[in-house]
Amino acid sequence: MLEMRPNCECCDKDLPPDSLEAMICTFECTFCRDCVDTRLKGRCPNCGGELLRRPARERRHLLKHPASTQRMHNPKCAEAAA
Repeated sequence: MLEMRPNCECCDKDLPPDSLEAMICTFECTFCRDCVDTRLKGRCPNCGGELLRRPARERRHLLKHPASTQRMHNPKCAEAAA
């Protein structure tokens, strides 16, 4: 089951579990669409993997399987992608 991290690791934008703007790699590193398109060029700065849209979790499933509340933030993530 996806961890559903609550924010973009680059800009710290909130990304709720039903967000269609959340992008992830296979390690579940999480970024907003804007950072992926403008800063990261579609690649995860941590592993180099492809970033794809994270599936949204329906609200009815969040009661039993809540999203993570642990925020990850690295304001220098774009430097790592270069």
